[in-house]
Amino acid sequence: MAASLLSLLLLPLLLLLPTLHSLSTVSISETSNQILICAVTLTVQSNNSRSFSKSFNCTNFGTGIRLPSSNPDFSETVSGNGFVCGLTKLPQQSALLCWRFSTVTGASDFQYKRIYLGPYLSELDAGDSHICGIVSGTNRLECWQWHGFNSSSGSQQNFSKISVGQNFLCGILGDTQNVSCLGSNNGVVGSVPGGRYTEIAAGFSHACAIATNGSLECWGDSQGRDNQPQEKFQSLALGENRSCGLRPNGTVICWGQNNFALPQSLRQSEFIAIEAKRRVFCGVLNSNFSLHCWGNRYFESKTVVFDKVLPGPCRSKCLGSVLPGSGLFCPQGLSVCRAEIPNSLPSPSPETPVPPPPPPPPPSPRRKSGWSKQMVAFLVVGCVGTTALVLVCCFFIWLRFSKVSGSRVHDSGRLDDAVEAGSSRNNQSGPRSTNDHHHRQSHSGPVLEKRLSHLISLGNNGNHLEEFSLGVLLEVTDNFSEERKIGSGSYGSVYYGKLDDGREVAIKRAEASTSSSFVGATATKRQEDRDNAFVRELEFLSRLNHKNLVRLIGFYEDNKERVLVYEYMTNGSLHDHLHKPHESSPSPLISWSERIRVALDAARGIQYLHDYAVPSIIHRDIKSSNILLDATWTAKVSDFGLSLLGPEDDVSHLSLRAAGTVGYIDPEYFRLQILTTKSDVYSFGILLLELLSGLNAIHKNEIGVPRNVVDYMVPFIIQDEIHRALDPNVPPPTPFEIEAVAYVGYLAVDCVTLEGRDRPSMTEIVSSLERALAACLARPQLSRSSTESST
Repeated sequence: MAASLLSLLLLPLLLLLPTLHSLSTVSISETSNQILICAVTLTVQSNNSRSFSKSFNCTNFGTGIRLPSSNPDFSETVSGNGFVCGLTKLPQQSALLCWRFSTVTGASDFQYKRIYLGPYLSELDAGDSHICGIVSGTNRLECWQWHGFNSSSGSQQNFSKISVGQNFLCGILGDTQNVSCLGSNNGVVGSVPGGRYTEIAAGFSHACAIATNGSLECWGDSQGRDNQPQEKFQSLALGENRSCGLRPNGTVICWGQNNFALPQSLRQSEFIAIEAKRRVFCGVLNSNFSLHCWGNRYFESKTVVFDKVLPGPCRSKCLGSVLPGSGLFCPQGLSVCRAEIPNSLPSPSPETPVPPPPPPPPPSPRRKSGWSKQMVAFLVVGCVGTTALVLVCCFFIWLRFSKVSGSRVHDSGRLDDAVEAGSSRNNQSGPRSTNDHHHRQSHSGPVLEKRLSHLISLGNNGNHLEEFSLGVLLEVTDNFSEERKIGSGSYGSVYYGKLDDGREVAIKRAEASTSSSFVGATATKRQEDRDNAFVRELEFLSRLNHKNLVRLIGFYEDNKERVLVYEYMTNGSLHDHLHKPHESSPSPLISWSERIRVALDAARGIQYLHDYAVPSIIHRDIKSSNILLDATWTAKVSDFGLSLLGPEDDVSHLSLRAAGTVGYIDPEYFRLQILTTKSDVYSFGILLLELLSGLNAIHKNEIGVPRNVVDYMVPFIIQDEIHRALDPNVPPPTPFEIEAVAYVGYLAVDCVTLEGRDRPSMTEIVSSLERALAACLARPQLSRSSTESST
């Protein structure tokens, strides 16, 4: 249960042994008009009165909920507002399955969705809306159904116990026994007490912890702490503005808003464990394992809900004592652990007076300010005048230099954030958006030459860029003939060439006919677009060096020509291998492991742009035709004509009109003009769906109507039916591959989530793809580590 059944051992023992926190075998879901209570129940087998069978059952109060027809084999369960989840153990791993039901009518088809498959969970708890767990053996925190919450922020904290409230999570750190809280509830997260604790519980908007001496410490919403007793406890259950505690002798006491109290009929009963959600509390009796509930009018006449429930999950070892008789309903070698209160705990002594707090120190005499109103006025006028003078001087200095150079020079080599131009063009994968907004003057003439001279000296991380002559480029491309044309880029055509020294190169030439142009735009604006894209790509690639980014070799520039020279990618683009037949020489991308490897290569290139380039870079045009493959089939990201410098952090953003390729553009960026690195993540998610399905980002359905790959693929993935939507050109995945492929599908769904804050980072994506690739070659041990999906 969320209220733990753990032992409260002496402090030295707690520091030496790992903590085993019991998962819940009882869960509560309360909404405005219904209550659903689920539990792992016990039934005496008819052929053996000393043997029990386990089953998962739910009882509803209020609006009827259609219960599942099948009886899943759950060992633990958690619930919240409109959802119920169960944990089932498989050989060497566990799975978390969930279903949703309407909070108004209770309607549900009860089709389960698996949201986790991986190592056992040593902790699992759910708040009103969220589910979190700790992966056994790694102490990794994972959360599901929690939009806006990044569970990786707590991955470095070694939690031994956790409890989930409304938009916050609190846990006890295993190494220090201190409490740490995460989430958006500042009243809880910002008021964490110091000291060492053995138990933790989270309510709707407050939290409590039990110190190593058994005393109680609560913080957050004060209404949940009304009439808080000064007693010792072994475990807790917190709801909405109300709380209950399990005393060392097994009795329960409750407190909170409106003088909340335990029903009189249960005050002398001994409980094994207690659980709560919002205004409903339940507990398992020590005498017969029956489940009793209180706190709602449904339980006023009869508190018993189930006659016999599993009082806790079956474990292989216990830090405290073993619950007597638990061998009757646990598999051989397993038993239910119960809390053991250390003898050194002092007994409650409420009669001991609490010393009053010391009186506050007298306020220090306030010094009279030495500033008069006249002095302040003179100071303000002086500051304003000085600032105005400096601005005027700067203006004249700028004006002087602008007459010489024609525009501002970026001596640092950094492309200014205001460079927001982009190109609209057609290529293999479809048309581009033409919504870029431009604010800069043309880079033609002396300004461009001065910036280029800086870039030449900068070179490609120490490898100086070559400045080619136009004659050489014309010669190796046969005067840029159509026969040598191999594709299109962000601002022109790409040609194949072979230099005199034998190097094969790809030569991108900016052409006015392929530059972006708005309706009514002038030739000057088109020239500005071309120059912006050329300088952007040249400037970015001149300082980037990564094995998964296409390498820039050199350039040529004059008043009429803009040309960039790259390493030649022998095996073309990913788009060609996915969407064009290769009958003469079959592509190696007809295997799932190769497709995942290509996705991993591309993800590493984008991760480098986001996390390791200084300042970071947002590509803005991730798509299959911009992922190129070299002679060894290593994938590399190309075409930086639309790229921009990224924000300082994920919260910051650039406000500009959207640019990119239709079908790949982040809808949040397109709709709100808010650009972050998560816009590239969305485009990469489309790329993953493209790899899985073999379909274009925008393609025609069976009756010829255009359809987005998201609309086609996502429903199959979330229903665990991805096998029905996989690319038929690739052999069906093997039993070892199917989990990896499904895992990549879940990752793609997370990447194309509508809100950018809910998408994983490229670092998380790289980690997930590494695990998926490894799983293609060995039995997978996968979980949705980067997801926050809804059930």
